[in-house]
Amino acid sequence: AAAVGMRPIVQSLASFAWVAMDQLISQAAKMRFMFGGQVSLPIVYRWGLLYGNNIAAHHADRPYPMFMNMPGLKIAIPSTPSDAKGLLKTAIRDNDPVMFFEDNNLAGTRGEVSENEDFCIPFGQADIKREGTDVTVVTIAGSLRPALVVADEMESDGISVEVIDPRTIVPLDTKTILDSVEKTGRLVVVDPAHQSCSVASEISSIVSQEGFWSLQAPIQRVTSLDCHFPFSPALEHLVFPNEDKITDAIRTTLE
Repeated sequence: AAAVGMRPIVQSLASFAWVAMDQLISQAAKMRFMFGGQVSLPIVYRWGLLYGNNIAAHHADRPYPMFMNMPGLKIAIPSTPSDAKGLLKTAIRDNDPVMFFEDNNLAGTRGEVSENEDFCIPFGQADIKREGTDVTVVTIAGSLRPALVVADEMESDGISVEVIDPRTIVPLDTKTILDSVEKTGRLVVVDPAHQSCSVASEISSIVSQEGFWSLQAPIQRVTSLDCHFPFSPALEHLVFPNEDKITDAIRTTLE
């Protein structure tokens, strides 16, 4: 349908993306390239992220880092109602396939949303959710919420935390992140995905390569453990990023 002019929107759970990997990677991501730019596929894939809700291993995947490795796909991960609207409208207007990941832990979140029908947020434009001077915290997906809570709590200890939400990871706004690290000298990246080959790892690599001389302390990654997810709520809590882990990571950069 997309190849003949329509703009379909497909919705499913992110854990089911594996079933469609051949269509997503071999077809959607490569179609424009293989046809020399004569064909575009303006498809939006809306993927629900269901981690952290006691649903065990099969439904708790956060596969967005894997799709970062495939040219031809754009990836958006909103964390506020306003960002969700603005990014989704941009995704629908885009002539390339867009992977649009929606963190179900944020369902029911309230916030101001523009009523402007043409309200769009450009891809590759991060948002500084909270300004600070002592440490930069970059958050992915639902990790924004606990990061803001921690930032507010640490303010009472005289620690100023800057919180950045990239909003899209392909394209990734590296300038905003690097500018912030240049100011604070410290970086913590919070990412619900597994640590290995995560967005946190990619951002850490970029800052190490392009902003090394700005760093006053080693970069800290707060991610999910590299293991499958238990059904037990008590055990599951140990796997994912949480406020305590974010707090510890921030304090580590300040030691």
